[in-house]
Formats: sequence, structure tokens, C-alpha cells
Amino acid sequence: MTSRVNVDCDQHDDPFACPDALVDFSAKFQEYGLIIHDGGTSSVTIDFCPWCGRRFPESQRDRWFDELERRGIDPWEDEVPAEFQDDRWLASLHQE
Repeated sequence: MTSRVNVDCDQHDDPFACPDALVDFSAKFQEYGLIIHDGGTSSVTIDFCPWCGRRFPESQRDRWFDELERRGIDPWEDEVPAEFQDDRWLASLHQE
């Protein structure tokens, strides 16, 4: 999947602008998604690999929101700390 997520395009820096980029990976949620090429950054979350059918690890989306709520952070109103922009927040949970 890594090669599908990290498509190297010499014409587009943004995978959402590249028609050859099909899969996105959200590190903060640990989710894979199929890119919707509509000019935005939308994707449809998938639970299984479209090539081999293997189940992906469980999404951490709900846990991400729960952890922000536990810390008193509203992701719609407050500034979300940098460590919650990628997968660093998961590593910090294992250290507590």
C-alpha cells in the first residue's frame, strides 16, 4: 500500500491534484481512503485493501476525537496541537 499512497508524480506536488494518485493515508486517524478527484481533498475511507483484500488495522478516528475531548480541546473551535496533526499522538498515549 505504501507505493499506492506515495505516488511519485513529476507534474503534481499534491496527490489530490494528480489523477494517478488513487489512495490517501491519514496518519492521525490511521485510515486509508480512495481519493475523490473533484478539486478538493475528499476521500472515501476503506477498510480493505482494494488489491489484495486484506483488512486494514482499525481506524483511530473515534479515539482521536475522544483524546482531544479528554484534554478539553474542541477540534472545531480550538487550535489542535501539532502532535495531533499526524500519528505522534498515538505514540504519546503509549508513554502515559
